[in-house]
Amino acid sequence: MTGAFWDDVANDVHDPEFARAYASEAIRIRTIDAIVNALNDAAEAEGLTKAEIARAAGMQAAAVRRLLTASTVNPTVSTLVEVAATLGFRVTLEKMTKSERLEITEPMRAAA
Repeated sequence: MTGAFWDDVANDVHDPEFARAYASEAIRIRTIDAIVNALNDAAEAEGLTKAEIARAAGMQAAAVRRLLTASTVNPTVSTLVEVAATLGFRVTLEKMTKSERLEITEPMRAAA
């Protein structure tokens, strides 16, 4: 990644509070993106429409459509769990790798 923006980020990341905020936002975006992409892939594999998923999960079709197609989403854990269960999955926690802990966990803790 190059450019003035990334040069500024590289300089700002030395500030513990900025590093914490940056790490927190980065992991939030990556995690939600990975979960939503996995749910979308599962829906396609099952041949289910968003409306069918919504009915099975007891949700509004618009909520499922937003979850699986919007460029920016911030779903609740409850929404993720319900859609995942409808598709035959469960949401679980996974321990980060050592490099992820260095990149994400350490900056978050250093600012605390």
